Amino acid sequence: MKSYMPAALALALPLAAIAAPIKELPPKPSVGDIVKAAPQADWRQLDPANTLYMDLPTGRVIIELAPAFAPNHAANIRTMAKEGYWDGLWIYRTQDNFVVQWGDPRDDKPKAIGTAKAKLEQEFTVPMKNDNQFTRLPDKDGYAPQVGHSNGFPSARDPKTGQTWLAHCYGMVGVARGNESDSGNGGTLYTVIGNSPRHLDRNITVVGRIVSGMPLLSVLPRGPAPMGMFEKEEQWVPIKSVKLAADVPEAERSKFEVMRTESASFKSVIEAQRNRGGPWTKYAAGHVDLCNVPIPVREVK
Repeated sequence: MKSYMPAALALALPLAAIAAPIKELPPKPSVGDIVKAAPQADWRQLDPANTLYMDLPTGRVIIELAPAFAPNHAANIRTMAKEGYWDGLWIYRTQDNFVVQWGDPRDDKPKAIGTAKAKLEQEFTVPMKNDNQFTRLPDKDGYAPQVGHSNGFPSARDPKTGQTWLAHCYGMVGVARGNESDSGNGGTLYTVIGNSPRHLDRNITVVGRIVSGMPLLSVLPRGPAPMGMFEKEEQWVPIKSVKLAADVPEAERSKFEVMRTESASFKSVIEAQRNRGGPWTKYAAGHVDLCNVPIPVREVK
């Protein structure tokens, strides 16, 4: 025999649950509050020798390279920037919730790469000894035994293998390649504009991250062709130039600082993300994902 709950009781149960009192969380400093209060010692300037300016018709995108994690690719990219490889090339792929990609899409008449190397061995991971600035995040991660931050970059490591690598978080910059692991040289780059594709970790060489200018890329029209490719050449977004900051006159440089990820202020930023205070937040997660930890950047006037 089937049994039925009286309709009045069935309605009463969810209403009672909705009406249950919620314990208000105490107010806590927000990430914005912490950033404003951070002392000067908790900030570092970008290294002009490892900072790229990609100038588009809409503005400037600033990329910080991470030579500790991809020394050979970073060196090749610096050579290409010095020799003007990307000047006059294009952004030709914008895949929704995935990546924006730039370089030379022409297979029939590709631009010469100058003195840069045409092929490089992959740098999917590097020895942990390369990175002496790792600050571990205590929260669990599904993609690596340990995760944290290394001099302003989200990183991961495996003490058993002694290897470390950069994580595919929003704004990270990687080297596009074909099926062969040595088929990328840094001439074609991409940045993550969607949900963090961590499954790409240890499968692609990651060379840095965008510290300013992401809105210029994330708002681009999505490519209609498979994988977000633009179907017609007139849809390609022109790149005016890509230069090393060190090669740009001092007066024309963009002045930005990154919060030191080993600092007390950054530790407070992480905690503010892990356990948000009230009154708007009603439930504190008690956990933070590596790619959901903001790495504060500020412009110096």
